[in-house]
Amino acid sequence: MRRKFLDEVAQRVIVGDGAMGTMLYARGMFINRSYDELNLSAAAVVKEIHQVYAHAGAEILETNTFGANAVALEKYGLREQVARINRAGVELARACAGDDLWVAGAIGPLGVYLEPLGKLSFAEARAAFQEQAEALAAAGADLLMLETFGQVAELREALAAVRAACTLPVVAQITIDDEGRALDGTPAADAARRLDEWGADVIGINCSGGPVGMLEALEQMAQATSRPLIAQPNAGKPRSVEGRNLYMVSPEYLADYARQFIAAGAKVVGGCCGTTPEHIKWIRNYVRSTSPGKRRVAVATAARPGIAAREPVPAAERSALGRKLAEGRFVTLVEILPPRGSDASRELRSAAFFEQHGADAINIPDGPRANARMSNQALAVMMRARLAIEPVLHYCCRDRNVISMQSDLLGGDALGLRNLILITGDPPKLGNYPDATAVFDVDAIGLTNLVHNLNRGLDLGGNAVGGQTSFLIGVGANPGAVNYEEELRRYRWKVEAGADYVVTQPVFDLALLDRFLADTAAHRIPLIAGIWPLTSLRQAEFMQNELRVQVPEAVLERMRGARGGDAAKAEGLAIAEEMVRGLRGRAAGVQISVLGRDEAAAALLRAARGPEVGGA
Repeated sequence: MRRKFLDEVAQRVIVGDGAMGTMLYARGMFINRSYDELNLSAAAVVKEIHQVYAHAGAEILETNTFGANAVALEKYGLREQVARINRAGVELARACAGDDLWVAGAIGPLGVYLEPLGKLSFAEARAAFQEQAEALAAAGADLLMLETFGQVAELREALAAVRAACTLPVVAQITIDDEGRALDGTPAADAARRLDEWGADVIGINCSGGPVGMLEALEQMAQATSRPLIAQPNAGKPRSVEGRNLYMVSPEYLADYARQFIAAGAKVVGGCCGTTPEHIKWIRNYVRSTSPGKRRVAVATAARPGIAAREPVPAAERSALGRKLAEGRFVTLVEILPPRGSDASRELRSAAFFEQHGADAINIPDGPRANARMSNQALAVMMRARLAIEPVLHYCCRDRNVISMQSDLLGGDALGLRNLILITGDPPKLGNYPDATAVFDVDAIGLTNLVHNLNRGLDLGGNAVGGQTSFLIGVGANPGAVNYEEELRRYRWKVEAGADYVVTQPVFDLALLDRFLADTAAHRIPLIAGIWPLTSLRQAEFMQNELRVQVPEAVLERMRGARGGDAAKAEGLAIAEEMVRGLRGRAAGVQISVLGRDEAAAALLRAARGPEVGGA
């Protein structure tokens, strides 16, 4: 693992550790001394802190060498101890990391102004950074972590110095103000572009005021660089309580922001000032629930030697939905959540109501938001027994290994359940059983390969299964994703894996959808746009900030003007009706999510009627 940091960070999310200074201060170390020198005089204390972070689940242990450069140590009369302090820092971290965790040599700013604001020249700064980097590399660090740089010019010198000193991977992080700029005024996006040009392997932000402001700045960085991103916020801004500066952000709150950092593109998440092993434990639990450290199960994309794959049944012959999409009809799906208990009578009445109002299919989620509900397959079977309308099953990767998935899918096909939407699934951390174990043997791309195999008469290993399934394979996409380029790549891979149609996140901006359609034209499959009639300004802000669905300012302003209650619901429905009418001619259909508001769904089904137009 130690030699493959950049390979690993390209494939999954890695958890960093938290604050060292905060932990040393909590153990009685006075702030008027060199904390870096404690590697020599209080080695047992430093080692204990590394150990508790390792036990909390950190995969990167940063050395206690943030200020172990010649310029900073000179203030304490320790100029000649640079190599010794840095070597001891690596040895203490390595003793706790072993071969399973990475040791990152921490390098902070020099603590003085560089030219032209100060007396220290760029050449002198570079020499100080190079001396420290050489010591850390010689001692056996796995990577170097440049952090908390407020002056981008100083970070440039640090980057050049470490590149001259060694070939280790380099992480470069700025710290930002409340406006999302480095302390020298450089916007986060501009800093990311420069760090990319200067050769940083991982780019991001640490320290700063806390996770709230950091998220927006990280999103700006994601638009400016394709390098992996890192986010290591403080536990909020310190507050003075009875003479002590305390950080008030809870571990759970920080873990929720870690989720949003990851959605924005972060591949390394950890903590800075004020964060503790408990914060890192919560972050690690979330990351483990979404992207386990093990590699995912490989799904064969070709038949084994001597095995003949079958030609898949044409999409138009797999289901009524497949036929309508093939004919270019504008289709309408309505979402119904499975019940929390075993009584599905209300859900069946709603399905009958939607059938009477012209819906083409009922979309049934699979454990949405990681909450336990009736099996959506069971609800689908009951629906088929009583109604003519077809069900569309979400099928997620969270709860089953690939063996169970294959069994489920073969059984579903035998029961006549032919329409699927394949998704990775929400992590257990979001649901009502946060300690439940997630499986994630495959993600949505691997699951698409698996189902496409079954349609060709093959199992996940490329062996013949006897016969073949006839699934219409749907996948998900978010046209307004923050990490848009990654969303486009994943869409392309899903299409190449065998997807027949795509269903989007809720659409509130037709321009965003037009951009997505243009950018996916080379891999076009029928697109069904998500429609969600808003019920309040608060719900709109939740979708924007928590679900990362793009809600234009014009829509937010309309919801503000509605002033809540029935007026807000009416305005949200009007916006949704406008989206439905605007989607005809752009999309192959709409998926309507109303969460029990049957009459609202009926209004949207009426808006969807009209002369048939070829789907996108």
